Amino acid sequence: MKILLLIHSDLIPPENIKDVNLEEVPWRTEYDVKNALLKLGHKVEVLGVTESLLKIRDAIKNIKPHIVFNLLEEFKGEAIFDQNIVSYLELLGTAYTGSNPKGMIIGRDKALSKKILSYHKIPTPKFQVFPRNKPRKKLTLKSFPLIVKCLNEEASRGISQASIVNNEEKLLERVRFIHTKYRTDAIVEQFIEGKEYFVGVMGNYRLETLPAWELKFKDVEHPEKEFYTEQAKFNTEYRKRKGISTGKADIKADMEEALQRFAKRSYKALGLSGYARMDMRVDKLGKIYLLEANPNPDISESDDFAQSAKKRGYTYKILLEKIIRLGRQWSPTDQHS
Repeated sequence: MKILLLIHSDLIPPENIKDVNLEEVPWRTEYDVKNALLKLGHKVEVLGVTESLLKIRDAIKNIKPHIVFNLLEEFKGEAIFDQNIVSYLELLGTAYTGSNPKGMIIGRDKALSKKILSYHKIPTPKFQVFPRNKPRKKLTLKSFPLIVKCLNEEASRGISQASIVNNEEKLLERVRFIHTKYRTDAIVEQFIEGKEYFVGVMGNYRLETLPAWELKFKDVEHPEKEFYTEQAKFNTEYRKRKGISTGKADIKADMEEALQRFAKRSYKALGLSGYARMDMRVDKLGKIYLLEANPNPDISESDDFAQSAKKRGYTYKILLEKIIRLGRQWSPTDQHS
């Protein structure tokens, strides 16, 4: 097939990767996807985009791709604009990989997704939003500890050990930090002590779950109090010091099945399609809470989604073929409520 690989202009992989450590480059996902698609025999055209819709329109008009493989995570420097690019592709009548725009909007807005989950009686941490234009809003949550996050950011952006607060003074201080540094509303959530799991889900109407993946802290005194900060995700030394890793969840079959059912139910409730990673925590009583949904998660070959797919029996190339097939099968005019 003719595939248009849509990525950010700064993340176009170089043609020559000699003497490059692929574990450290920011364009690892883009390289892995392009390389695998070429090995599958597809004709791949790479389009780097920053802020021009015309580039996308002209490329689709000239190339006439069978599908756009969408790896774009922002537009005009704004992460929340990626959903608009997908809407634009739908208006152009072009098939694309990953989630539909409605699912991306709902998944990105943590407060909106929690309201929908609550309607469907799917457990999620209690929360309160602190808008930028009303920073001293009265706290209605009754018990600490609480965790303060950006309302719309992904990849643990803005999350650190200081995000956990134990009194109202610290909470308001952290809220002001989020407002100032990230220029976004803040969401304050009940902090669930326990273990954190991820479950990959693929599908449009008929869904398939991948094996449950676990976030592990081996060298800490209270692992149930730990969580996925920016440092825990991306700082190699920090990860070594705390013994942080992710891998196949060490749980009984009935708990894995419960996590997978929970992930499917949440995916459907939030109107997702294509593929997504559902992030959950399980408390000491075994109750599952959905922390958030991540439509279009990282699919580099070494990352959690692809590794859990490999555990299911999907090679990386087969995984990408399935993602393409789901994209070609999706129709924005044939959505089920």
